Amino acid sequence: MEEQFVWVTTRRLRPGTLEDFETAWRPDPSPQGLRRAFAYWSEDGQEITGVSFWDSKETCDSWRTSESEAQRRAAMAPYVVEEREGFYRGRELTLPHG
Repeated sequence: MEEQFVWVTTRRLRPGTLEDFETAWRPDPSPQGLRRAFAYWSEDGQEITGVSFWDSKETCDSWRTSESEAQRRAAMAPYVVEEREGFYRGRELTLPHG
């Protein structure tokens, strides 16, 4: 199985700001080395988890320390109450067919 490099960020948002947050959240330009990205939000719209898949830890770290990412974080800041993040390595699980 192919090893994957994943950055996961969960943010708690101010009530009623999900739509504005999503506008600020989209990176521009698209990060070098980013393969795929997903966003999942709670029913009340006050928590959002982003999961992004990268070519390597180095490409993710390069983006995380870039000026573009600093600007993106500044644009998101008015909507964010709390933030947690982590970088992981892993692979897809094989599920038994039964």
